[in-house]
Amino acid sequence: MLRDDIVESLLGKTTQKKKSRTPAKLDFLQSATGLFLAIFMIFHMLFVSSILISKDFMYSVTKAFEFNFIIDGGSRVPVFISIAIVTLVFIFHAFLAIRKFPISYREVLRLKTFSNLMKHSDTNLWIIQVITGFALFFLGSIHLYTMLTNSGNIGPFASADRVYSDLMWIVYILLLIAVEFHGAIGLYRLSVKWGWFDGDNPKESRKRLKKVKWILSGVMLTLGVATLISYMKIGYAHQSHYGDRYVPQMEISSEN
Repeated sequence: MLRDDIVESLLGKTTQKKKSRTPAKLDFLQSATGLFLAIFMIFHMLFVSSILISKDFMYSVTKAFEFNFIIDGGSRVPVFISIAIVTLVFIFHAFLAIRKFPISYREVLRLKTFSNLMKHSDTNLWIIQVITGFALFFLGSIHLYTMLTNSGNIGPFASADRVYSDLMWIVYILLLIAVEFHGAIGLYRLSVKWGWFDGDNPKESRKRLKKVKWILSGVMLTLGVATLISYMKIGYAHQSHYGDRYVPQMEISSEN
């Protein structure tokens, strides 16, 4: 049993000697939805960071998600459906995860006492995941609602306008910090919980996984900050033309 699983038991979030398989099934679903969201966030970061290569490249990636290779000019429908699916998984995962959150002042005190007593790094990681998960419930909901209602406004200028002129950078910097720590810790805990990389020496494997977790967090945070700065710069330069859509250089050249 993970040390943070003991914490959950201490808080009364689990019940031993319970014949029902429902808790185990819910734990599996929580792990599955968490894995899905973590992998999605990695690819999502790669997608939004395409702006670091060029505006044209980011535009071509956006159009690919709009199925422009099938639908002439692309369509917002595939993007909307993708966001809707992620939103449903996000809500379901949050519902499953909140079962184990300390929800009263007394439970918070118990958790604090246990953490101070044990001084266990994995327990501290679980606490960080709880805090970031709580933040993501609000920050992630704002972002997903924004994208659901603006699924057709994704692109070099549209995204940059949203970040800079619409002041969404405030939400995004907080969201970036929360999601990268929550996701990396989640992947680490999943690996330990299900023993994916235990090998012959689980203890050494856990140390390696922890290093990988910190490397992943560092890389994704660096990439995220660089991407956010790039959108800020583009949005600042484009603010006088707010709302104008990006036209790739190839199309401009063909028109001339």
